[in-house]
Amino acid sequence: MSTIDEIKSKIDIVDLVSEAGVKLRKAGRNQTGFCPFHDNKHTPAFVVWPESGTWRCFGACNEGGDIFKFVMKREGIDFKEALNKLALRAGVEVQQIQRETPQQREAYDHLRTLLEDAVVFYRTHLFANKEILAYLHEKRGLTDATIETFGLGYAPHGYDNLIKHFTGKGYLPQDLVDAGMLSERESGGHYDRFRNRIMIPIRDENGKMAGFGARIVDPDDIPKFLNSPETAIFTKGHLLYGLDRARKPIRAADQAVIVEGYLDVIALHQAGYENVVSPMGTALTEDQLRLLKRSTRRIVLALDPDIAGQKAVLRGLEAARSAMDKEGELAFDAHGLLRNEARLQADLRVATMPDDLDPDEIVARNKEEWATLIENAKPIITHVMETLSAGQNLNDPKIKNQIAAQVLPLIDDMGTPMERDTYRQALARMLRVDERSLMAAQPTGPVLRRKPRVTESSRRADAASLANVHPRKSIEFYCLGILLRKPELLYRLDRKLEEFGLSPLALEDFEYTDHQMLFNVLRQAMGQDEKDHEQFVVSQMPEALAPLTADLMTQTEKLDPLDDRLLEDLLGRFWICVAIMPWRM
Repeated sequence: MSTIDEIKSKIDIVDLVSEAGVKLRKAGRNQTGFCPFHDNKHTPAFVVWPESGTWRCFGACNEGGDIFKFVMKREGIDFKEALNKLALRAGVEVQQIQRETPQQREAYDHLRTLLEDAVVFYRTHLFANKEILAYLHEKRGLTDATIETFGLGYAPHGYDNLIKHFTGKGYLPQDLVDAGMLSERESGGHYDRFRNRIMIPIRDENGKMAGFGARIVDPDDIPKFLNSPETAIFTKGHLLYGLDRARKPIRAADQAVIVEGYLDVIALHQAGYENVVSPMGTALTEDQLRLLKRSTRRIVLALDPDIAGQKAVLRGLEAARSAMDKEGELAFDAHGLLRNEARLQADLRVATMPDDLDPDEIVARNKEEWATLIENAKPIITHVMETLSAGQNLNDPKIKNQIAAQVLPLIDDMGTPMERDTYRQALARMLRVDERSLMAAQPTGPVLRRKPRVTESSRRADAASLANVHPRKSIEFYCLGILLRKPELLYRLDRKLEEFGLSPLALEDFEYTDHQMLFNVLRQAMGQDEKDHEQFVVSQMPEALAPLTADLMTQTEKLDPLDDRLLEDLLGRFWICVAIMPWRM
């Protein structure tokens, strides 16, 4: 028995959910109640299956999972944290899953203690420097309470301040190097990495010290912002500044806002907008977005109004990549964000700042104006379309063609057919052209075709090829094609998965939103007995899925009619998904 299975066997999901405040009522072999994750007071939408140890909300959340997923969603933590929490409750050791040895953990704790001591060191120098303190008060509008809350400090002039201060206090020069505060000279020796800069402590989502961000005081210094280097406890792509303080406000507002500057985050928090975070001055990563998705699916990217901010709008488009790769810009990769939006099932939007003002200047001018700007944030594609067309002669056919060539690939990245159709229509209206001309100009991608019969070896080769080219979409497409023609295979697939210790096929096993919608109809068809399965699917299929359904039926019309062979092929594809998503195990 695996560690995870042992934990599941020792924890009753009904007890776990009930202790979280959900009043469950028996309904046959299941338990129902009001969902704890959204406003659900009239019709119980939350179902617990004690036998399988799973739960699902059939209301606004439309999510489900096992005891780990419940704790992750309830407490806004990741799988590792949920695993440790539930293992402690179950009395199960998880040593084999721990990545850190006791020695490593002790070393990391030592570095964090050093960084905490450095916060005190820099803060002492800040309050001793009236000029820098006046800058924060008068120019940035920060109060003493805010400065204290965020632990702001000042790194003085000089190259050996840290060694002088920390020598004899339990730290070695190598500790300061490992913590990212000392740099090594090529000729030997060390020097302070941060000098004559405002120091901003950077903590992880749990509030543990990870490193520093440092802003210039002298306008002639470069770069404007300097972060700690990558260390054992500081990885820029895995951190969001301010998230330790923003997690609860993000959940309360059901929205996260990403701005570019650390001081913008601080000023907005001071103004009462505490659901704001910032990346480390580099491209947004999927890991950072996943950190936010634990608390909300609604994310707004607030871009600065300067030229760099506007260039960042186009970053990721083929025509602009080579010209817009400046280190230190907040990167807005339209393609990447749209793919993440579909993959994470998030709602990503963009807000731009007016009148050449930064976010902190906006709240200083009018606090309510910030709320209006965020409320009016636009979907990514709408923002890109407006930016590309600004100041352009849209009567020029060449300009129209250039804009369409950059926007159409983004539209293809959208998660559902309805979204793609809506944005094609919007682009056609903006360019004042017939939508059919956009469709004609759009290159068509390769279509997945299925041969009537295949051998075992060719099936495996074909599956491997699909996984290499476009693994998730191709496999999901194929699985849905089989289930659409043979809905009854879903029962047999679930039983097979159960034999291997896996949970039944579920919505979260599909990455694309339109695939999830289609699978939901198929699952509903198997859960009712009033109509023939195929008739139910036809009657309940949303109109927006008609193109996808037609394509699936066309591509699967020559499938092997034998259920056993189809089931075998379906399992083969599913194992590829498991290999791609090891968490499914």
